[in-house]
Amino acid sequence: MKHTLVLYHFASCPFCIKVRSYIKSSGLSIPEKDIRLDPEAEKELVLIGGKAQVPCLFIDGKPLYESSDIISWLEENFDDIE
Repeated sequence: MKHTLVLYHFASCPFCIKVRSYIKSSGLSIPEKDIRLDPEAEKELVLIGGKAQVPCLFIDGKPLYESSDIISWLEENFDDIE
């Protein structure tokens, strides 16, 4: 099963940088929304996730927080990422 992913982040967040670096080094292509540049993205994040915490990876519409958890999920599900 292929998963639909979106990463909510902001550019200077060190934990976001960690996740984006992993994504880049793995050759993955995941859509990103910068909550500091896109007020609508921040509203979506709070509405669905309940808080404005980043990084947040939406997996099939469900939020996953914490950079280490996001990277672990990406490693475990690498073959199921669109």
